[in-house]
Amino acid sequence: MTLIKSKKRVTDHGEVFTPAWMVDAMLDLVKGETERIDSRFLEPACGSGNFLVRILQRKLAAVELKFGKFDFEKRHYALLALMCAYGIELLTDNISECRGNMLEVFADYLNIKEADDLYQAASYVLSQNLIHGDALTMRTTDDQPITFAEWGYLGKGKFQRRDFRLDTLSQMSALSEEGSLFAHLGKHEIFAPTKTYPPMSVSDIASSVLEESP
Repeated sequence: MTLIKSKKRVTDHGEVFTPAWMVDAMLDLVKGETERIDSRFLEPACGSGNFLVRILQRKLAAVELKFGKFDFEKRHYALLALMCAYGIELLTDNISECRGNMLEVFADYLNIKEADDLYQAASYVLSQNLIHGDALTMRTTDDQPITFAEWGYLGKGKFQRRDFRLDTLSQMSALSEEGSLFAHLGKHEIFAPTKTYPPMSVSDIASSVLEESP
């Protein structure tokens, strides 16, 4: 595996990719979480997806183990596994590659094609979860606050979405500090979603691709 794309990118952005053996070694430190379908991971410099792809593969293995014999549950929990992976990436080609690599792993696992609603729903989820922006400034490349969709599976084919701003979520550690201005407040009083959506089916999520297309 090539660990750099060019010396210029290393100089300009410090871009060096993590080799597969090291990715697995690091993920093994939190092995239980990587194999829990609904555990959430955020990679703040996700590159082309070295960590996120491997996390998704581990989660899909857990889906197969638990729901492999039940097609309806397998498809919906596989989508939930994808929904729980998040990334931020500054470079345009990397974020595009990351979304493509994640979608390929997901589609190969379920043996689905682009015309399938589940494929379109996964594509839309990746467009919301993998953000083209700067994790340090917490802004997108078009200078908007980075906002992530929190997805949850309600069962019976329905998903719930709530949106949260990253700069708000990053304040969570301050709540546990003694003497903090916010110490007396409950998390629900500060970390309110910026938007809550009605329950959605796979086809509802897939239709979001068309709704947001120019």
